Amino acid sequence: MATNRPPSKPPEIPGFSHQRLLGAGGFSDVFLYSQHLPRRQVAVKVLLAPAADTETREQFVAEANLMAELSTHPSIVTIYHADTAVDGRPYLMMEYCPRPNLSVRYRSERMSVAESMRIGIRLAGAVETAHRAGILHRDIKPANVLTTDYGWPALTDFGISVVSSAATDSESVGMSIPWSAPEFFSESSERGPAGDIYALAATVYTLLAGRSPFEQQRGKNSALELITRIEQDPVPPIGREDIPAALMAALTKGLAKDPSRRFASAAEFARAMQRVEQELQLALTSLDLPDTSWMHVPDNVGEDLRTRVRSVVEITPQVPAQPEPAPAADRTRLSGVVAPEPDTSDDTMRRVAALPSETEHEEQPPAPATPLAKRRWLMLAGSAAVVLIVLAVVVIGALNAPDDPPPTPTATTSSPEQPSPDTQVRTPPEPQNLQVQRGEGNSDEVLVSWDAPEFDGELEYAWSVPGDSDFQRERISETQITLSGTPGTVCVEIAAIATDTDRVSEWIEGCA
Repeated sequence: MATNRPPSKPPEIPGFSHQRLLGAGGFSDVFLYSQHLPRRQVAVKVLLAPAADTETREQFVAEANLMAELSTHPSIVTIYHADTAVDGRPYLMMEYCPRPNLSVRYRSERMSVAESMRIGIRLAGAVETAHRAGILHRDIKPANVLTTDYGWPALTDFGISVVSSAATDSESVGMSIPWSAPEFFSESSERGPAGDIYALAATVYTLLAGRSPFEQQRGKNSALELITRIEQDPVPPIGREDIPAALMAALTKGLAKDPSRRFASAAEFARAMQRVEQELQLALTSLDLPDTSWMHVPDNVGEDLRTRVRSVVEITPQVPAQPEPAPAADRTRLSGVVAPEPDTSDDTMRRVAALPSETEHEEQPPAPATPLAKRRWLMLAGSAAVVLIVLAVVVIGALNAPDDPPPTPTATTSSPEQPSPDTQVRTPPEPQNLQVQRGEGNSDEVLVSWDAPEFDGELEYAWSVPGDSDFQRERISETQITLSGTPGTVCVEIAAIATDTDRVSEWIEGCA
């Protein structure tokens, strides 16, 4: 923030000591305070005037509530407290980010492609989280992105944010022209989530170019001239040889004049940058989104089955008639976690068999004996009777035999169908050298292959695509699969299964 006016007087806040001014804006000042207990530094945003009228107070309360609702996200500034000072001025107490904001950084240093994309992906997670909560930021720009002690971007200043359902086509809102979408300059255009996506793409463009998208280094950059270029001119090239064509294409799409031609969501924009990271062989930046999978339960599921994801599909395990329950530490979780951001843009693979989930191993009431179970008990009883007769014959023969030492008995009293305890709890190691590769020319075909681990027994394999709407796992005997109709980033999970015990290894994951 920057202004030519003198800063306001910092308010007296019990339990806090004023340190210095951090910044000044058109409607508020931000001061650094030291909290006494627990001891820490905090940033306090104070409105310039007391909230004398209802509208000002309601806007302040709305900003406090919006930021508090979202501030658990790692790329959104954390709100600690909100109140009104003794002099009547409302204030927000929030996380202090001591490092320079992005506006300072892009003007003073050349930011790398890798760091700019990493910041963009993390900010996209923050914006997507806000949109899923029905909140539009409406003023995303480098100056509103702080930097934490750990180097993470932290989006702040939700002062003109609105609940998306309350936004109207004709409402007048504040804006930062260089990063505002074209529709913001028209009274009749819709101002929805696409405007935040435009501002997010404009912010990443600015980090790479060292200027806003339509700012000219040697030209005039008045408000009117900027608005004219934003509305009419094509996206200018950044002018750096190290920027991949795919990244420039993603930025151009994010800055499209027509909102319907931009990315459908901030998460989709983030995935486009993740694909560029893969193209450059960079570490993949995680897209931080809230996991709400536990909130969605099918309507046709009864109260007694609400922990189950799918119904049981039996695979005929080869286990003893009455096996001992495996220790809790050895139980392998077979049900996957629904990905925070499922890709339902295309109809992917259909599974033909599903592995039982962990909840399907819960204790159940004893089922009535089936004819097969009765026959099995009759066979066991018959075997036991034969063994007893053989032992009786041996004993009688020994009593009538000479005094020579009896031969060492070779019979065994265990059933030949009974596996050893080691076999019952044996768990195979996970598959090795997982490779997930897309076909040539960035095709929609993905080849997944892996090596069988060292294991004394026969193995099969289970695989799944996290986030698939069917949410099943398929069981196969081969060590490779081919997926088709899978554009974008695709991740695959693989696990090994011991065929004699149905024990499942740890799951491993690879992406393409």
